[in-house]
Amino acid sequence: MKQIANIPDSKKKERVVIIGGGFAGLEMAKKIDKQHYQVVLIDKNNYYQFQPLLYQVATAGLEPSSISYPLRKMFQNQKDFHVRMCEATRIDPEENKVETNIGYIAYDYLVIATGCDTNYFGNDALKESTFALKSVSESLLIRNRLLLSLEQALNAKDPEEFKELFSFVVIGGGATGVELAGALADMKKGILPKDYPELDFNKMEIHLIDAAPRLLAAMSEKSSKKVTKTLTKRGVIIHQGIHVESYEQPVVSLGNGQKIHSKNVFWVAGVTPKPMPGIDNTAYERNRMLVNEYNQVKGYKNIFALGDTALLISEKTPKGHPQVAQVALQMAQRLAKNLNGKVKGRPYIGFEYKDKGSLATIGRNAAVADLGKFHFGGTVAWLLWLFVHIMSIVGMRNRVAVLIDWAWNYFNYDLSLRLLIRPKKSNLF
Repeated sequence: MKQIANIPDSKKKERVVIIGGGFAGLEMAKKIDKQHYQVVLIDKNNYYQFQPLLYQVATAGLEPSSISYPLRKMFQNQKDFHVRMCEATRIDPEENKVETNIGYIAYDYLVIATGCDTNYFGNDALKESTFALKSVSESLLIRNRLLLSLEQALNAKDPEEFKELFSFVVIGGGATGVELAGALADMKKGILPKDYPELDFNKMEIHLIDAAPRLLAAMSEKSSKKVTKTLTKRGVIIHQGIHVESYEQPVVSLGNGQKIHSKNVFWVAGVTPKPMPGIDNTAYERNRMLVNEYNQVKGYKNIFALGDTALLISEKTPKGHPQVAQVALQMAQRLAKNLNGKVKGRPYIGFEYKDKGSLATIGRNAAVADLGKFHFGGTVAWLLWLFVHIMSIVGMRNRVAVLIDWAWNYFNYDLSLRLLIRPKKSNLF
């Protein structure tokens, strides 16, 4: 392969190549000093997506454009900064090159921030039969499936078919699963009955299945109990400590022998890092890249890993850090400072994670918060959750759009985003 012709060489600057435009990759791209480095950011999309709010796109609470932002727009007028929409297929550490589907890109420093894929825990059949929620496109698929089921339920004459269409199964009791189930419960109560007055929403079932003994296992036990109580009160049927054995549409088979009939099964049960061909197998543990305190990948001085794909084991973190946004952001900030300081002759400083707490929303006026020794829930936690997420969204226009949508939906119990838009097949792309 030949080097990509339209990425000019910068003889005076070393090149930093960043793979992935998520939390870690984007933060790294922002913080690295472009006066001293040429930066190339590659991603399979030409936009950044704010993953914590994908579930709201899936439940017609937000438009996809409100949580997405063009990568090129963020870095307009920045010299020696280049964005390429492509996929990295292999690393060649000996030649210091990244092979992509549009050619190879040479690097002086390589930052791997590829994030995670949905984890099906070895049951690949579930990948083909359930809906995942890791991207904007997947959230739109869920929105279409949800709305299509309601439209079909209007015309269902067979009681069994009606039940399959009117049952919604969320698999995974982490933050995404809890938030998705809570959003569905809100729709069931305040929004859908106005759109579909012919349907009896007392018959609509929302199931939340989790193999762990309690929901939100990464948060405090107090928060877990609060979430379970609130979701149950809102009509969500919770199955805790039970795994899914299989899903052969329309039957979800659980480990305890129970069977749930549904055509709407959403898999948000876990994540797994994306392996990167070319990196030695000895650099991996539990599918994550082993890194030292400077985020250098084991065995490589100029290759770094950040966020979900990085595993930093130490006395303080014998199991590594949690795969959450704050870890990714702080790792990227520390690495950028280290590379910026290197130009000025400063030594690297080791990464130390500062836990700023955890938040999860359960739905309207309900959320839980773990902030150090303080664990609380209810409206205060929900308002805090709203503020944190508004401030985390990229782009002022997006922040304003989300705030307006949330305010309108809060006071009117109605947002006109329930559009079933299916792409037309075309041979032009």
